[in-house]
Order: sequence, then structure tokens, then C-alpha cells
Amino acid sequence: MDILSLIGLTLAFVAIIGGNFLEGGHLGALLNGPAALIVLGGTLGASMLQSPMSAFMRAMQIVGWILFPPRIDLAGGIDRVVNWSLTARKEGLLGLETIADTEPDSYARKGLQLLVDGAEPQAIRSILEVDFITQETRDIQAAKVFESMGGYAPTVGIIGAVMGLIHVMGNLADPSQLGSGIAVAFVATIYGVASANLILLPVANKLKAIAVRQSRYREMLLEGLLSIAEGENPRSIELKLQGFME
Repeated sequence: MDILSLIGLTLAFVAIIGGNFLEGGHLGALLNGPAALIVLGGTLGASMLQSPMSAFMRAMQIVGWILFPPRIDLAGGIDRVVNWSLTARKEGLLGLETIADTEPDSYARKGLQLLVDGAEPQAIRSILEVDFITQETRDIQAAKVFESMGGYAPTVGIIGAVMGLIHVMGNLADPSQLGSGIAVAFVATIYGVASANLILLPVANKLKAIAVRQSRYREMLLEGLLSIAEGENPRSIELKLQGFME
């Protein structure tokens, strides 16, 4: 679990709710069904209208990365590449066939299979580069779905506020209707701004960072596989790949 994300999300909500309490407010004042419907429904609808189906579905698939990100072990990956190079040095590239058959990472497995098949380094690069660039682009586009939600939410909140004020103005003769209209107006604005700045935009940026980190890991594997194909010394490969470490 990503503890930092959990702490950040909890702290954001505690700060908002705690500040409201210290000012003399109560939780019930921040709960308003019509305002939530306007902001959440309008924001979701606008983002669905903007996004391709593939990007939207991918966004729903990877949102869990915020709390449970994929494990990306650069140091462990470097050790694996060095072990592959030692095997290739002792047994030749065909010695990697058994490793390729049991490799759980599909990207690494494809690269190892290309080595076993005797592909030229340039061919290996062109094939694997397409893979990791395509995957990075796909995940970045998915993250932008949440970024777009973060852009729409405050504006939809303003729409909700205006709708609430219209309701207020239409019921000036009936004081009993004024409170609910004013509540929708202000709470809708809070929902729009808070959801954008405390959830949606941070989620988008975190997903982008994870996608870039995954891409760097795949690029490290690619450079390692190319070095093996070119017959470089395992120690030289290790020193080269350490440049990918943060």
C-alpha cells in the first residue's frame, strides 16, 4: 500500500472537516445530495464526453494504483539483467531460453525471446521501444481522464451554485425555501473546488508519475538486453544500468 497517498488523502479531509468544525460548523452542513449529484454527475459526464472509451476504461482500471501501485524494483531489475548476462556469457544466448520460458514479466520475456532467437540489437530496440512507449502513452492518457475531471469539477460546482441561487431568487416570497437553495449554492462550489484540488488533480499527477516510473524500468530492461546482445561485460552492464537508479 502507498502510505503517502493514504496519509495525504486523510490529511486533506481532516483539514477541511476539522477547519469547518473549529469555525463552529458541523458535518451535516457539508452534506448535500443535490449539490453532490450536480458536481459528480456533471464532472463525470463531461469527462466521458471528452475521453475515448479505451482511455476511460483504462483510467478506471488503474485508479487503484493510488493506494496499491505496481511494484517497480529498479535495483532488483538490474540484478536480474546482470544474472542474465552472466548466463549468456557462460552458456551463450541459447542458455537464456529456460529463463525466458519462466519469466513472469511479459516485456522482459519478449526481450529474452528475441535474444534467444538471435535478433539483431537494432531489431530488438525497435520492437521493445514500441512496446514501452505505447504502454506509457496509454497510461498517461488514462491519467489525463482524471486531469480533465479536475478541470471540469470547479466549473460544474459554479453551475451548481448558480442553480442554487436561481432557486433562492425564485422563492424570495417563501423564506422556508431560502435555506436549502443557499446551501446547494455554497456546498456545490465546495464540492467542485475540493474534489478537483484534493482528489482528481493529485490522482492524475500520481498516475502519471507511476506510468513514467514504469516506462523507465522498461527502458532499463531494454538497455540491459541490448548490452547482452552486444556481448558487453556483466560488470560494465551493471555500471551502465545503475544510471537509471533514482
